[in-house]
Amino acid sequence: MKKVFLIILVCFFTTKMFASHISGGELFYEYLGPGISPNTDRFKITMRLYRECSSLGAELNNEQVTIGIYINAGNDRFGTVPLAAQWVGDPPIFQNHPDAIPCLTGDKVVCFQVGTFSNSVDLPRNNTGYLLSWIRFSRQELTNIADDPYPENAVGATFITRIPGTNLINTGFNSSPQFVSSDTALVCGGKDFSLDYSAIDPDGDSLSYSFRAAYNGGDNALANPPPPLNLRLIELPYRAPFSGGSPMGTGVKINPKTGIITGIAPTVGKYVVNVTVTEWRNGVALNDHQKDFIVKVGDCQLAAATLKPTYLTCDGFTLTFENQSTSADINSYYWNFGDGSTTADTSLLARPTYTFPDSGTYAVKLIINRGEACSDSTIAKALVYPGFIPDFKIDGSCALNPYKFTDLTTTKYGFVDSWHWDFGDLSVKSDTSIQQNPVYKYPSPQTITALLVVTNSKGCKDSLTKTLLVPDRPNISLPFKDTLICILDTLQLQAKSTSATATYSWFPPTFINNAAIENPLVFPSNTTPYIVTVNDKGCINTDTVTVNVISAVQLSIGKDTTICLTDNIQLQPTTNALYFSWSPPLGLSDTTAKNPLASPLKTTQYKLIASVGKCSATDVINIKPVPYPAANAGTDTSICFGKTTILKANITASNFTWSPVSTLLNENTLTPIAGPQNTTAYILTVTDVLGCPKPVSDTVTVIVIPKVLAFAGRDTAIVAGEPLQLNASGGLIYSWSPTTGMDNPNISDAILNLDASYDTITYRVRVSTPEGCAATDDIKITVFKTLPDIFIPTAFTPNGDRLNDILIPKIVGMKQFNYFRIYNRWGVMLYSTTQQGQGWDGTYGGVAQASGTYIFAAQAIDYTGKPIIKKGTVVLIR
Repeated sequence: MKKVFLIILVCFFTTKMFASHISGGELFYEYLGPGISPNTDRFKITMRLYRECSSLGAELNNEQVTIGIYINAGNDRFGTVPLAAQWVGDPPIFQNHPDAIPCLTGDKVVCFQVGTFSNSVDLPRNNTGYLLSWIRFSRQELTNIADDPYPENAVGATFITRIPGTNLINTGFNSSPQFVSSDTALVCGGKDFSLDYSAIDPDGDSLSYSFRAAYNGGDNALANPPPPLNLRLIELPYRAPFSGGSPMGTGVKINPKTGIITGIAPTVGKYVVNVTVTEWRNGVALNDHQKDFIVKVGDCQLAAATLKPTYLTCDGFTLTFENQSTSADINSYYWNFGDGSTTADTSLLARPTYTFPDSGTYAVKLIINRGEACSDSTIAKALVYPGFIPDFKIDGSCALNPYKFTDLTTTKYGFVDSWHWDFGDLSVKSDTSIQQNPVYKYPSPQTITALLVVTNSKGCKDSLTKTLLVPDRPNISLPFKDTLICILDTLQLQAKSTSATATYSWFPPTFINNAAIENPLVFPSNTTPYIVTVNDKGCINTDTVTVNVISAVQLSIGKDTTICLTDNIQLQPTTNALYFSWSPPLGLSDTTAKNPLASPLKTTQYKLIASVGKCSATDVINIKPVPYPAANAGTDTSICFGKTTILKANITASNFTWSPVSTLLNENTLTPIAGPQNTTAYILTVTDVLGCPKPVSDTVTVIVIPKVLAFAGRDTAIVAGEPLQLNASGGLIYSWSPTTGMDNPNISDAILNLDASYDTITYRVRVSTPEGCAATDDIKITVFKTLPDIFIPTAFTPNGDRLNDILIPKIVGMKQFNYFRIYNRWGVMLYSTTQQGQGWDGTYGGVAQASGTYIFAAQAIDYTGKPIIKKGTVVLIR
């Protein structure tokens, strides 16, 4: 079941300066009968005033209400009347019960006071009637009111109503309407809301409703001023985008027939709203009666199922639905889309999309919090009527004549039932129409954008715009303005205007079959300009077609030519012809073009017939294709660094060149000698003088194998009978000599094993590449007859004479060298190395050390895996 919460809410303000602030009010009157004096009427005048509950109870008790009575013409004061309070004790309080609406969260406490003041007065009848007014200050902190010179942005209020005179009511009497609502309801920011501000009229007059600007009044110096001698009605200064006619923004409207205010509430704040109800009698407006109040838009949310009344699609069968309430208390959604053709027409999404199977009206139901305490439901209509397409056309000639707008809208369902045209005339605001096919006359030439907004009986609404040039004369469309014919031919001219009522006149009227039609036939004997005049109801325009006449066709294709085989050439005939026919078609891009591309594969004669109507001429051209010259630079080859090779090329051409030539000898031959230092691509370019002048090139690459850097290893010493693994590098192929004591002389890491019969032996290794590039290197092997050991000299002389300058340990019979270190007498390490063949130069930190005794330590591992450690002293001598 759909639940509706309506909570009384009027917004009040209090400040230290003004004690309390008004939240709104209504000034109304009731006709009581004839007055005591002749030609007078008695009225009961009532002022209903609202304040917030935070005001003290005595505030309204102490309120003084004096009504100013003004002549309706000129607003000069006629008199005043004091009104008396109509309650005893504290003023009445209206307050909601927040606990009664548990599904509402946020700002939901509503409370206000109402003070009613009344008195009777006799008023003489007159022609213009009276205006009743009361001025009171203040109200403040209003969201839709601009900054005001008063302190704290405070503004006041002027409440009015009018008593019509005898110029509006010849006989009878009038009582003002009275608003029947309890004034306001709870409005939550950004949510849909509805407020009933309807009124009743005691006389049964017709009523209409509108928003109008509320009036300012009073100031901080005099909060309750006496009625002035002349009343000036000053509208409140509304802050953009708000206005008196749109006090809560464009999203909030009032129904002019019912007084119901509906829409989507603006942001949280306080908004002055003035509703005017106009009472009508016999088609005459008797009175504009007003109710001025402040609507507070609170920060609140209601857990409710709220949908738009209808959802419409006029383009396709798919609609998207969403609950209009976004309360945090909504935990779940259940949708049923009313599709009777399936049971799968449900969704649990917050914002579902559903595609309906056919056109029609479907009842879509939403249930929130299904099975929970704050559950709610609602039903909306889904109107599915696709196939609504707006369209129209515009017919007219120029600004002197009216333009006709014809509706071409189509609809698959229902019928087109309304049209709103905006003719796009920026010079006026009355360029609109609601006729289906209206006519509009533009006051001046201009470019306009016409708009059609159209609806159909199913509720579809769409729009379309079209841009139109409104010229100062009728337009003329000519398919050509300059043409050529043969003297033997007849030509049809064509002129076209967009107006169906235009007339045509051609000049001169000679050599023409009918000068008064839009498409006459002409047959001039010499070149003639024909002028056409288009007249559309006084709108006149002219244009010209020049007919050039020839008695013969001139034609020259040019001289025979030679091209390179497989190339093409664009044929360039010189002629005054309009139409062309080439033959044979072989090798032609287009046989009817004036300048086709020709690419024959053999010598071909092309024939061209060029014509203008019945006049024609013929010419031929021979095109000879000649083969391109040929070049073969030879086969790619490889050479060793520092070597040369002979290039071997052959050609079919008369000329050739090599590039680059900086590493070539005999570059003017087809067999030059190439000796590049790096891999180089040599380009052979040939040209010919036999008919194809285009160069042809070929490339041969000489790959240079980098220089072989053979390395047999550092000279070393071994212990007799101890194996030594060599480690040569620099290439892919290795060959050692001699092979004494070697397990395999054809690998880089051969193993040596020499007995005590050898003292020293030098081995040479030849390192080569698969291409045959090679180099050699030697290694000297010293054979010790001792066990594996580390030999350290007892002294060295680092004096720069290159003799015994470096203290280097001698490693014999070791497969791994771990370290060699030098310490001074205080235990400071002066030098350390793990590289075999390196030693100490007698310095520390770049400073030469003094002569004396130093301590060394060395460690290595022999070929059996046994660690060898040597420690001792060495003497540095300078």
